[in-house]
Amino acid sequence: MRGSPAMLRPEQPLTPAPLPDGERESSNGATLREIALDAIAATTWIPARSENRITSMVQGRPDWVISRQRAWGVPIALFVDRVTGQYLNDPAVNARIVEAFRESGADAWYADGHQALLGPDYDLADYEVVKDILDVWFDSGCTHVFTVEARYGEGTRANLYLEGSDQHRGWFQSSLLESCGTRGRAPYDAVLTHGFALDGQGRKMSKSLGNVVDPLKIIGESGADILRMWVASTDYFDDVKIGKEVLATASDAYRKLRNTFRYMLGALEDFDESERVAVSDMPELERYVLHRLGMIDTELRQAAEAYEFNRYTRLLTDFANEDLSAFFFDIRKDSLYCDAPSDIKRRSYRTVLDVLFHALIRYAAPVLCFTAEEVWQSRFPSDDSSVHYLEWPSLPEVEDGVDVGKKWTRIRALRETVTEAIEPMRREKTVRSSLEAEVTIRSMSPLAPTEAAELAEAFIVAKVTPGDTVTVTRTDFRKCGRCWRHLPEVSVDGDLCNRCDEVVADA
Repeated sequence: MRGSPAMLRPEQPLTPAPLPDGERESSNGATLREIALDAIAATTWIPARSENRITSMVQGRPDWVISRQRAWGVPIALFVDRVTGQYLNDPAVNARIVEAFRESGADAWYADGHQALLGPDYDLADYEVVKDILDVWFDSGCTHVFTVEARYGEGTRANLYLEGSDQHRGWFQSSLLESCGTRGRAPYDAVLTHGFALDGQGRKMSKSLGNVVDPLKIIGESGADILRMWVASTDYFDDVKIGKEVLATASDAYRKLRNTFRYMLGALEDFDESERVAVSDMPELERYVLHRLGMIDTELRQAAEAYEFNRYTRLLTDFANEDLSAFFFDIRKDSLYCDAPSDIKRRSYRTVLDVLFHALIRYAAPVLCFTAEEVWQSRFPSDDSSVHYLEWPSLPEVEDGVDVGKKWTRIRALRETVTEAIEPMRREKTVRSSLEAEVTIRSMSPLAPTEAAELAEAFIVAKVTPGDTVTVTRTDFRKCGRCWRHLPEVSVDGDLCNRCDEVVADA
């Protein structure tokens, strides 16, 4: 540019014009650097360590030349007086330039219409047409004005800026300095940075190495939700690897979560509101699962608010696999398949399944958007709504949830011990399933009949008795031909137990 190049000087005192809504922070007499450093401290940086990175860059930043002598780019649309070297600043001329750019784009500056832009009051021969372009970072740093403010009103700032970690030197910083110079504060409330995708061996992808992973190929082979599952499962604050082995892990996690939904869809078939049971009337196991759901709900909210999507996805998949499939569903399949439809335990189970369905489908929707919609439409095919129009779930309260949670946490730990003790007998074919086993557990006092029955159901064994240590033996009870449980009232293998006899008689 004619004379000294246009630049922003970090140590130049600034007094930005106040914003209409009074948002501008007090900065009279402060330098651009000081305003920017204050704005950095007032911004949420994700991950938090990235604040140190941009702070050090701004602290040591030199003057910023915002004009470039290039053959392409966004032109600096100015006329310079050939005698005085002053820039022409005439509102009428500026208005004609803006209108020309609006009609023909930035290329209007490179056409032969400069005299028309100057108008009748000026002679083009007296002025030099600036051929410099804006520095690309200054250009992109102004997006908060012509995107956010243009759409949502002057003074509006973005909730979040998201880009790669290299943008601390680029877009994040140019946006910060431009906004601090004109608005006196950052253009964003928070900034999130991510790493870059590497191949399965941790190498940078390049065509010469032939190790570029094409997202469209992954989508074509596995579906978009597998790719989304992988992305959401990564610790994206750092560089991440993608390859067949990594995608296989994501596929396995996806399959398990999809199977959880498939099970719930089958178990909830024909569920009706008349079947619903109040939380206070439910068995302890159902109240415990609702208590666990409430805990997971809180953690998921925290993970989402912190943009910890890998933690969010892990919480969701672990709850579906460990709390539901391997525990709750495993125990209650007997009640679902064998109890009478009117039985309070079965009704309670299906009520909780309905609560779980409505919660999990909402949790999964942001990650598995296609699968979640498919599951939602499978259960409610006549509903014109979409899962993506739903809001975060509202969960029922469990008044004694803390106490029930402590009790069933101990039962789950004991269940794992019992399962480990049964496994050698299964391998040796002493028992074919845990239903053929009787278990003695360590207990300081005798078990009441209801407690013993509750534990036998939780452990999926024939009988539980107290003792000094955990021991397992094969039961002498006979097998019910309907529910397959080994119970004392069954005299011959294949006969029905009392419960099954009653359910069959009333069918």
